[in-house]
Amino acid sequence: MDVLLKIINKIIFLIKVTILKILYRNSLKVGKKFSARKGLNIRIGKNAILKIGDNVFFNNDCSLNCLLDVSIGDDCIFGENVKIYDHNHSFIDSEQLIRTQGYRTAPIEIGNNCWFGSDSIILPGVKIGSNCVIGAGCIIHKDIPNDSIIKNIQVLEISNR
Repeated sequence: MDVLLKIINKIIFLIKVTILKILYRNSLKVGKKFSARKGLNIRIGKNAILKIGDNVFFNNDCSLNCLLDVSIGDDCIFGENVKIYDHNHSFIDSEQLIRTQGYRTAPIEIGNNCWFGSDSIILPGVKIGSNCVIGAGCIIHKDIPNDSIIKNIQVLEISNR
């Protein structure tokens, strides 16, 4: 039964990717052996480009939000609930509603052979080098050089009641 379920899920995934490629003809480039588990959300804006390399895997409930340019290298692994945003809301004019001010965008570039731990967030304008490990829960808001390990250092404070 497990084998049958895996086959059905793979067929459904391939159908979804095919539909995305048709809908986003010039905007979505997907490499060989791209795979994802349930809940992958992809949003590509008009005139945006999303490139996903070969052998890329997304675990459950990941989100790719591309209004300008997101490029993911080969052999990358994304843990559960990883979010990638190449844009933020613009909020410069305090006299205007934030939702009416549009977005500020900046490209994201991710090198080859990177692993992103669960719940990590990649923000606009970031370049992540190849062979990087991004720990669970990290918020990446600046460039990361090749061969880096990024940890989310949180101090666990324990006290008595």
